[in-house]
Amino acid sequence: MKAQSLKENDEQNIHPENQDRVRAVREQLQNEQETPAPPRPQFYSDMTCPVCLQQATFPVETNCGHLFCGSCIIAYWRYGTWLGAINCPICRQTVTLLFPLFGATDQEDAQNILQEATGYNRRFSGQPRSLMDRIMDLPTLLRHAFREMFSVGGLFWMFRIRIVLCLLGALLYLVSPLDIIPEALFGILGFLDDLFVLFLLLIYISIMYREVVTQRLYR
Repeated sequence: MKAQSLKENDEQNIHPENQDRVRAVREQLQNEQETPAPPRPQFYSDMTCPVCLQQATFPVETNCGHLFCGSCIIAYWRYGTWLGAINCPICRQTVTLLFPLFGATDQEDAQNILQEATGYNRRFSGQPRSLMDRIMDLPTLLRHAFREMFSVGGLFWMFRIRIVLCLLGALLYLVSPLDIIPEALFGILGFLDDLFVLFLLLIYISIMYREVVTQRLYR
């Protein structure tokens, strides 16, 4: 009963337009795994991949913030038209970046997933993005950008300096009495003006980070 309930909940997470495709990929993966496979490390003990309905192994996060087994999202891409970027099985947002959430290992499965994700990102990370796409990407890109910013061997120093300068510039604007729309005169409109400046700053940081990720792929 519990397993059936879990399956139904995961089915509800999949966008209705993608449910048939996800079922086909799930059946394909199950057929390929009829022979026992060696155990693989679990990186998210409380995370269930919505494609295979198992706990995510070698997890990969999309730019829209949804997490899948690396092998599942790659199979989902290969099952469809692999010439173009996929739409997320859950939210239908165009997937232009895949973020592997595991480190490099000697395991062949992990190396294959890293290679496939890198190939996918090379092909689609530089695609034009609408303003709405950039807004929807903000939570995931900013989370990864700031995580790398404070990690050893993460983003290169020039990018970190640019982020710090942007944050300092925004802070000076917020505390400056010379706002475009001063709070003292216009009240809530002045406060909204500050929020708009902060929002534009976050958009700019996410654009910079996407450019860094894209450039890194061609090194």
